[in-house]
Amino acid sequence: MIALHTAQEVRAAEAPLLAALPEGTLMQRAATGLTTVCLRLLGAAYGRRVALLVGTGNNGGDALYAGAALARRGVRVTAVLLDPDRLHAGGRAALRRAGGREVTAGSPEVPSVIGRADLVLDGMVGIGGRGGLREHAAELARATADGAGIPVAVDVPSGVDADTGAVDGTAFPARHTVTFGAAKPGLVVGAGRGHAGQVHVIDIGLGPYLPQATTWSLTDADVAASLQPPGAGDDKYSQGVVGVVAGSLTYPGAGVLCTGAALRTRPGLVRYAGSAADGVRAAWPEAIVTDGRPSDAGRVQAWVVGPGMGTDAAARSVLAEVLAADLPVVLDADALTMAAADPALVRNRTAPTLLTPHDREFARFGFEVGADRLGAARRLAAELGCVVLLKGDATVVADDGGTAYVNATGTSWLATAGTGDVLAGVIGALLATGLDAAAAAAVGAHLHGRTGQLAAERGPFVAGDLIARLPDAIGRVRGLPAGRLGDSGA
Repeated sequence: MIALHTAQEVRAAEAPLLAALPEGTLMQRAATGLTTVCLRLLGAAYGRRVALLVGTGNNGGDALYAGAALARRGVRVTAVLLDPDRLHAGGRAALRRAGGREVTAGSPEVPSVIGRADLVLDGMVGIGGRGGLREHAAELARATADGAGIPVAVDVPSGVDADTGAVDGTAFPARHTVTFGAAKPGLVVGAGRGHAGQVHVIDIGLGPYLPQATTWSLTDADVAASLQPPGAGDDKYSQGVVGVVAGSLTYPGAGVLCTGAALRTRPGLVRYAGSAADGVRAAWPEAIVTDGRPSDAGRVQAWVVGPGMGTDAAARSVLAEVLAADLPVVLDADALTMAAADPALVRNRTAPTLLTPHDREFARFGFEVGADRLGAARRLAAELGCVVLLKGDATVVADDGGTAYVNATGTSWLATAGTGDVLAGVIGALLATGLDAAAAAAVGAHLHGRTGQLAAERGPFVAGDLIARLPDAIGRVRGLPAGRLGDSGA
């Protein structure tokens, strides 16, 4: 797993390391790693042009030292200075010795410097930055977006909150972010995910000083461990039995999609109960189907309830029956609407309970998601004693103890009808195999996102295409080593 650490945790870890090392060592480590990534992106050094966007903090110092190293290799480096009187002195001296140029932000030649650059290195604002960028910094970020150079951020793109990913106005549009010591949550969640690009983590020696992480991102290798094939002693019951309550006469497709996703994911047996029984039976003869109540379906290890089931009195009665059982339950779609209207249904159940809202469904529980998606998911999980999977461009999973996962797979093509029904079925199948609710949610979100990426290789897709590609995605996950954070897998 990839640990994600807050700005405060990183700064606290830096303090004892700074005290133990000769002055400047930590910045030199960061600058060396930054230089290495920049050289790899440039392909060749001599004659290339690099623009440094330099602020007053340590990020500016990192950029200046990296610029000096690039200049020594024949790169034509120009530093655009936001505040020439408050620069990192050592970094500035190093750049000058290496032959780098300086211009002041706002001067007439800045657009040409950025426009002609092969790479633009953002060292304007560091991990402590909050709120929107000031005028000159915002202008430089916009000029970079309009230019052809490769935008690379130092530690975190300027204008992105390192902890939440919040962006207030303009932010630097990085295609690569070189971050030091540990990945930060804001690089993979919220609006920050769209500004960070590919994240490169540079080891500068912080590991022994960092606390145990509470926020994580899974890799393919982590997920593969939960998707191992059956052993010689397994049978259909030992592989997990999942029950599905989804769909209705009005929305039979939800039952078909949810059941199909569960069948394709993992379990030995899927039992369906509900009024979409005819459609489910026709689509999936492998499932055991009843048009009765959940109690008529037979024994299961976990339930999925909600997609397309409606919210009338009959649906509320069925939901109450499922939740009364001492079994893990995934609540999605209509079940979330009913739970939001009566939170006592789910609050502090003794068995694991997993809620899977998107932002609008989340708001029905009494507060908006806001800019801090991790914080919002943790708050709702703590209030209800549940696990919360908050869907979005970067899906967040949080348990009631504060541990959270940020999903690094997916594609915008997943924003289509029925894909949430598929996700619910995938997670329910994993939950039935004995995974705890947070792990099942995190693994399911990763697999769902990876499946969407495979389906999107052929262009737009519908939810049913995901079910067809699930076996391919499971094979891809099990056959790949741990990928980089946010690797598309394409």
